[in-house]
Amino acid sequence: MAAVLPAPTESLSLSQARRVALRAQGLDVPRPARTGPATMRHLQGVVDRLGLLQIDSVNVLARAHLMPTFSRIGPYDPALLDRAAGRAPRRLVEAWAHQASFVPPETFRLLGWRQRAYLTEAWGVIADVPLQHAPVVDMIRSLITEQGPLTASEVQVHYEADHPTSRDEWGWNWSVAKRVLEFLFFTGEVTSAGRTPAFERRYDLADRVLPADVRAAPQPDDDTAVRGLLEISARAHGIGTLGCLADYFRINQRRVALAAADLVEEGVLVPVQVAGWQGRPVFRHRDATLPRTARGAALLSPFDPLVFERRRLEELFGLRYRIEIYVPEAQRVWGYYVLPFLLGEELPALVDLKADRAAGVLRVVAAHTSPGGQERLPGGTLDALADELRLAATWLGLDDVVVGAPDGSLRGDLAAPLRQVVATAA
Repeated sequence: MAAVLPAPTESLSLSQARRVALRAQGLDVPRPARTGPATMRHLQGVVDRLGLLQIDSVNVLARAHLMPTFSRIGPYDPALLDRAAGRAPRRLVEAWAHQASFVPPETFRLLGWRQRAYLTEAWGVIADVPLQHAPVVDMIRSLITEQGPLTASEVQVHYEADHPTSRDEWGWNWSVAKRVLEFLFFTGEVTSAGRTPAFERRYDLADRVLPADVRAAPQPDDDTAVRGLLEISARAHGIGTLGCLADYFRINQRRVALAAADLVEEGVLVPVQVAGWQGRPVFRHRDATLPRTARGAALLSPFDPLVFERRRLEELFGLRYRIEIYVPEAQRVWGYYVLPFLLGEELPALVDLKADRAAGVLRVVAAHTSPGGQERLPGGTLDALADELRLAATWLGLDDVVVGAPDGSLRGDLAAPLRQVVATAA
């Protein structure tokens, strides 16, 4: 039966909706000044606000899960995150949430409904594992139980003779061992006990990784779990459509609509109307607030929660943004690893960044005015962008910021003026 949602009780302009979203994400004000290094308390504050950190292995700048914390608190030691996810009692564990993600251990339990429904929730190469490799599933489960934590390559050693690694297929040439491990990961039987220096997962039984209080807690039923995930999503968004809220944990919109109706009845979600978003239900989390202004500045990873859902991004900020990692170089419009730059409540610029570790510089491969934005850049954009680039370089242990390719060529309408600003301030 379709959920019946009440009519909106308040109206917001697009600017107000942007500021609500930025406040929810902790991006509406400049970073607080610190007198010392960032601590675990600072990291925990980001995790509590965002609810998850998406994991991606691309390391052209910094791995995806590291950037959102930098965007919100500035330079910090990534070992904080390694410790949070790699030492007991863990503050973060890995799970399939918004794709592979770090989540608080309590959230891991809320994902049980998806883990049990792998036949419909997982993609084919994972969902088919019990049918194609049932004996290997049993053997690897026993191996992890007896010897874990183990990496996929360490597990594959035991099965290479019978199931050799193939290098003939395009894309993810996963061995049988890797496929089985990813199946066990998706279904929540195993998770990561930490990562190796090469960023390999060290698979272990979830019951050995999760804190004792989480293991002892009763497993929530499916409807309770989805309501819990939806509230986390709504709190992180501040405001959003059903599509926005569903995307955060990749939940079917029909299921989310039913959960949203319950949360509206409980007063957790407030139906609202946003200018330009007519025709779709929109909700504000009851704790979301509207700041008078937005004054933050930050470089945002392509995997930052603020830009996860591209339709939301376009409707909120007027930015049509697509990551071009898998686009052939000659066909890229903005670049390989392009970060939107946030200034106030605008995303006025896009920069293609590379940590050129051999040269010891943060390289701005390209810099463009954002498409669909204002006709003129907000005042101070280039100075603020240069400041953020220098801060990022410091965090990454790089000596300088260089605008332009190694051959000196410039790409994008902002490259030349940005180069001048960076050089002037050096």
